[in-house]
Amino acid sequence: MPKIFSAFLVLLLAATAFAQRPQSFSPARTPEEVGFSTERLNRIDTMLQGYVNRGIVPSVATFVARKGKIVHYKAFGYSHLDQKTPAKTDDIYRIMSQSKLITTIGLLMLLEEGKFYLDQPIADFLPAFRNPKVLVSYDEKDRSRYITRPAKGEITFRHLLSHTAGIPYESPVGSLKEFEIPFFASLENISLEEVINKLATRPLASDPGEQYVYGLNTDVAGRLIEVMTHQKLSDYIQARVCEPLGLTDTWYYLSKDRASRLVGVYSQERDMPLKPHAHDVFHTYPVAGAQKLNMGGAGMSGTIADYAKICQFILNKGEFNGKRLLAPATVEMMMVNQIGANHVWDRMDKFGLGLQIFSPDSHYGDNATPGALLWGGYFCTEYTIDPKREMTLLIYTNVQPFAQGGEILHKFRTMVYAALME
Repeated sequence: MPKIFSAFLVLLLAATAFAQRPQSFSPARTPEEVGFSTERLNRIDTMLQGYVNRGIVPSVATFVARKGKIVHYKAFGYSHLDQKTPAKTDDIYRIMSQSKLITTIGLLMLLEEGKFYLDQPIADFLPAFRNPKVLVSYDEKDRSRYITRPAKGEITFRHLLSHTAGIPYESPVGSLKEFEIPFFASLENISLEEVINKLATRPLASDPGEQYVYGLNTDVAGRLIEVMTHQKLSDYIQARVCEPLGLTDTWYYLSKDRASRLVGVYSQERDMPLKPHAHDVFHTYPVAGAQKLNMGGAGMSGTIADYAKICQFILNKGEFNGKRLLAPATVEMMMVNQIGANHVWDRMDKFGLGLQIFSPDSHYGDNATPGALLWGGYFCTEYTIDPKREMTLLIYTNVQPFAQGGEILHKFRTMVYAALME
């Protein structure tokens, strides 16, 4: 009898734990319900509205939730400065490198289906990457004259997802026409297959597995999804990730009705006023052109509430909206340091699979919990996922370059944690 009761108790606790994982978001009755101070959260409003009033930022969207309860979901400023269109919480932002986590989830689903293993060479699926070369030197006056050597090993799936493959954004040789590829999007009739085949001809910046080199790694991962599934990346992501999780406003290219909610993109250099970005593609790629290129590491656009679902999916260890896409063990693996003694730039943080991990001596996380996870996008969007405190926080704008973007991101995260009283 005691054994039967013990087994029943284990099952009951497991069922209770599952039930407590939020499958959707709902507003908290008060922030205090989930441990926040209303007065301290209101300080965030004052700070962000101040940046809007001073003309430093055009619009800002925020989303903060704990245990599935929303405590801060607001919009400040104007989605289009010239028209003084008030920003709304359902505005659509270019999320750029936040596309990486979505692609990572999609690829790891194939890992769980037995399509590959993490330390398998990607050349088994993309032969053009076999026997990679590492750049040794080049002629400063004639960059077409460069020297390479054989890499010490093959690029693996683990290298791609941890940014240790040695594949930077810019070619290590510099701006040679033979190595030129679109940065993240193109209005031209070009496919991901064409881009990745060209990328495979570039020399690497370092041996696979030796250094953290942020770059086009997840874009290669996106092409691997296409090869393994015989589907276009955007079709796979929509059917296997976005639809099950209820991401109704996250796409590579926007329909006409959604395009009306796309915010403007601006630039802001220190001591200079905001101005519309000079790069036409930055404005138009989600709504114009051939709409053929789907990069795995950038190019998606969506609402802040949509991406909060991705964050909660990670908090829930692989399920949301009543749909399980990844096993808990796989999500836990994403949260483990995969870069050894290397660090993410000068932040002193680590990187797992698709996610930066705040270290105890982080130079970026401020008062955030060590072990919390994050990443952001080129146009100044960022998310933080805190498993220990069961919390997710996001802040979005669309400005690049953004001289004061860093301080806004730091202040926002610091003030959210300062408003948490338990």
